[in-house]
Amino acid sequence: MKLLNVKDIATNEKEIEFSIDRAAFDAEVNNVYKKNASKFNVPGFRRGKAPKAFIEKMYGEGVFYEDALNNLLPKEYEAVLAETKLDTVSRPEIDIKSIDESGVVITAKVFVRPLLTVTEYKGLKATRENVSVADEAVDAEIEKVRERNARVLEISDRPAQNGDEVVFDFDGYADGKAFEGGKAENYSLKLGSGQFIPGFEEQIVGKSIGEDFDVNVTFPNEYHASELAGKPAVFKCKIHEIKESRLPELDDEFAKDVSEFDTLAEYKASVKAKMEESANKTADAAVDEQLMAELIAKTEGDIPEVMFENETDAALRDYEMRLRYSGLDLNTFLGYTGKTMEQLREDFRPQAIKQVKSRLALEAIARAENLEATDEDIEAEFGKIAEAYGMEVEKIKENIPAESIREDVLVGKAALLVRDNAVITKQRKKSTAKKTAKKEAPAEEAPAEEKASESEDK
Repeated sequence: MKLLNVKDIATNEKEIEFSIDRAAFDAEVNNVYKKNASKFNVPGFRRGKAPKAFIEKMYGEGVFYEDALNNLLPKEYEAVLAETKLDTVSRPEIDIKSIDESGVVITAKVFVRPLLTVTEYKGLKATRENVSVADEAVDAEIEKVRERNARVLEISDRPAQNGDEVVFDFDGYADGKAFEGGKAENYSLKLGSGQFIPGFEEQIVGKSIGEDFDVNVTFPNEYHASELAGKPAVFKCKIHEIKESRLPELDDEFAKDVSEFDTLAEYKASVKAKMEESANKTADAAVDEQLMAELIAKTEGDIPEVMFENETDAALRDYEMRLRYSGLDLNTFLGYTGKTMEQLREDFRPQAIKQVKSRLALEAIARAENLEATDEDIEAEFGKIAEAYGMEVEKIKENIPAESIREDVLVGKAALLVRDNAVITKQRKKSTAKKTAKKEAPAEEAPAEEKASESEDK
């Protein structure tokens, strides 16, 4: 391989011209001939025994060229790209310029990573919500845990009550005729959940196991099945089982069962601390989102369209993987939502554009500030990834190049620099606590502006 020339052909687009030595090309052509000779039928020769010259004379001199070039190009292009030190962001558009006695001359058109300019990145403004977690919110979270740990008891000595789960049969009729989807056996329904049309669940309350009864309802005018919309209907029902959920007592024993704490007070304090941590992370993420939007607005430079396409593709691959983890494939998901693949791409594209622009802006800041990623930084990042995936660090290193980690570290440091130098206005969150009879004084106004670094100390 020999690099012949690199030239600009458009903004962020280069043309690389290189050659492959004739001897190397001929050797690969000969390998292709040996592998594929049996595919050619040449009169006078048994299949696979015809000399290469006879096949070339009958089928054309270049009969083996395409396969030979396909075999050679990946490695040759990788070598020439390493020599150019170009940071490409697209697959090459390959063109064979010539094949002659001196070898093969090839051009590859590629887009390269743009170097953007950020006009301003210190003193960016954002608003951060002061988070607080009300006791009512903590109680509601603990109540969810109680519900998950409830005991389910089968009831046989009383009729169904609101909140019970009933297992029953139903058979629906409208205009005296059964309709599609109106019949089921051993269906489980929690009374009061609102799962069925209005008036249905209320008429099951008070009915007992083994009792046959009718439920009379009228379908809503906006019901999805137009042939039933607004029509009265009768469902013939029979209950087979009644189940009641018994919540555990909210005491120290409950705390011991669901946590590592010995008392309910300790457990509540832990739940509140975790909720505050989560709320603060959400507030910080909202600040970062604001800062990135402002940073993008202050960034100049052209970005190749292919970068947005590549980021959209990556987001779709990640989404498809998450769907598979949940037991759903992408085609089934599209069927459920009624969307096409192109529509789904359009949904992902705005976020992909933000990702590309913000990353390039942060890279520009890292260059402007001469930020560095030390060996310790890179090792620490490898360690974080290994811990997150539950893998050995060496395994992570086998799959992720250190240069990629270095770039991520620099981007992270640039993002931290932007945040540390931002002007963040604290906005007091409205209290969610229940109102009391006594009117409280207005909340204290937060300072209009303060440095992010200072706000953390107040």
